[in-house]
Amino acid sequence: MSTEFERRLKGATLLTAEVLYYMPDHPRLLQTYLWQTIDEAPKFPRLAAFLDNWRQEIEAVIHSVRVASGEPLTPPAWRKVDSLIRMH
Repeated sequence: MSTEFERRLKGATLLTAEVLYYMPDHPRLLQTYLWQTIDEAPKFPRLAAFLDNWRQEIEAVIHSVRVASGEPLTPPAWRKVDSLIRMH
């Protein structure tokens, strides 16, 4: 099993999913659930497994899912400075 840092080096990013679902006891009301994990874009296999598990194990019907994903981990960028400013 790889560590979170190793997964980030391979391109995984922080994923935040907002699941909007109908409450089982009150089907006209919507509830929200936020979930975060480290996942690989663009297929997001961990998110797909989470949503499959939700559909099989939880009575609440999903209305919609909104996904936000960060940038992959990359080496820091360096740039050359051609001037120097002195302040008194």
